[in-house]
Amino acid sequence: MPRYIFITGGVVSSLGKGLASAALGSLLQSRGYKVRLRKLDPYLNVDPGTMSPYQHGEVYVTDDGAETDLDLGHYERFTGVSAAQSDNVTTGRIYSNILAAERRGDYLGATVQVIPHVTNEIKNFVLSDAGDVDFVLCEVGGTVGDIEGLPFFEALRQLSQELPRGQTCFLHVTLLPYIGAAGEMKTKPTQHSVKELRSIGIQPDILLCRADRPVQDGDRKKIARFCNVRESAVIQGLDAPSIYDVPLAYHAEGLDKEVLNHFGVINPPDADLTRWWDISKTLANPDAGEVNIAVVGKYTVLPDAYKSISEALVHGGIANRVKVNVTWIEAEEFEKSDDPHVLKDAHAILVPGGFGERGAEGKIKAVTFARTKKVPYFGICLGMQMAVVEAARNMAGIEDASSSEFGEDGTNIVGLMTEWVRGNERLERTKDTDLGGTMRLGAYPALLSPNSRVAEAYGTTQIEERHRHRYEVNVDYKEQLEAAGLHFSGVSPDGILPEIVEIPDHPWFVGVQYHPELKSRPFDPHPLFKGFVKAALDQSRLV
Repeated sequence: MPRYIFITGGVVSSLGKGLASAALGSLLQSRGYKVRLRKLDPYLNVDPGTMSPYQHGEVYVTDDGAETDLDLGHYERFTGVSAAQSDNVTTGRIYSNILAAERRGDYLGATVQVIPHVTNEIKNFVLSDAGDVDFVLCEVGGTVGDIEGLPFFEALRQLSQELPRGQTCFLHVTLLPYIGAAGEMKTKPTQHSVKELRSIGIQPDILLCRADRPVQDGDRKKIARFCNVRESAVIQGLDAPSIYDVPLAYHAEGLDKEVLNHFGVINPPDADLTRWWDISKTLANPDAGEVNIAVVGKYTVLPDAYKSISEALVHGGIANRVKVNVTWIEAEEFEKSDDPHVLKDAHAILVPGGFGERGAEGKIKAVTFARTKKVPYFGICLGMQMAVVEAARNMAGIEDASSSEFGEDGTNIVGLMTEWVRGNERLERTKDTDLGGTMRLGAYPALLSPNSRVAEAYGTTQIEERHRHRYEVNVDYKEQLEAAGLHFSGVSPDGILPEIVEIPDHPWFVGVQYHPELKSRPFDPHPLFKGFVKAALDQSRLV
């Protein structure tokens, strides 16, 4: 039976619970244990699929087509364990399931209440589909004291009593602020956070205290005394140069050792942190130089909106032993000017995914600049579609080329997908279909043209990548566009859905309909990001 580690947070949000969970999972893996990571999100949305990136950051998509919290991206990047629909749940989905069961009569006329119905549904989620693992790490979104989170805390409290003794551990992430005027670190916020947690029946076993400077022994003893934990269980979590230094830092502080001690594990296997040391050394000493990459997107004011892309670029840098400097450019601002000065220092240009017309013309301008100036270009999802529209306008002579996502005027080179095949199932959509969960989601196969740039990068002609889109390049224009010089180097197995385009006589010009960033790992960089950063490095040596 798996052991369960519940990660909660206090004082303020954005303390790094997701990174702490991912880092702890990787540390347990380094000792030979199998892990599974999950996220409980208290908000009422069924999933983040229809939430604004400004509100929530990126939507992370799993192989089985779940639209999930971005923390699942951290889990996958640090552990390499693929997440699934069963690894992320929200209050909205919990209540949706309960109300559907009530309408079916599953509760036999009983009054539906938070306890036991909501808490039982949460417990079922936590315990279900764990598989053959040693540890399940379950993170609770938000902070203790949030009214939305109370049913989740209550469910975990119940689980800690219902599971066999010694099968659960509560790790509480909190804040130790330093008050400059007083010249000292304050432990009171941590004390109050733990007091709030204990008031709902949960005694934390380990405290991970985030701080911007070392925690003194006196403060550690004070926290242990007032929060009713062992002094060794007060772990400092200092800021790190890179998120990929966090596993090493937390191991040095004894986090994984304290967790195993809590579970009574005697003589655990030694941790093999070789790959994390290698990554850390490469990031600290990128001996091949540095490159400047411009990302022209819609949501660049919030870095978390493109979290997986920014991390995949770092992974590409690790693979090439270079430092990647990213300049975030708001596409809407770029389209207001014909002056491409913001791109003149870029060694490569990336246009990521997005939805809606805003900023589209700015993205097309970025494509034109990359294509005509022979600057390496990488278009992802909408970035591929804009590359095709640009090629249709300026290479194939279809001057009014556009996408039906932006209206019905012009020649719609890109249109709404109305049907496609997933496995043995045919899925159908219309423009009136609900927005939530109705896109082409999850992993789908594609066939690559032999001798193409992408086939060379992948080292194969058969791939499977994750998708999240509802518009698709119209294959009817394939012949006309290829005659103009845009090669369709990847298509769905039935040949109906274009997956990849490239320009063969360009230094590096690739557009993909899927999201390769979702499958990139620091210890296993995605081949396209590896190739893209290599192209940027080659470009930097030409200028």
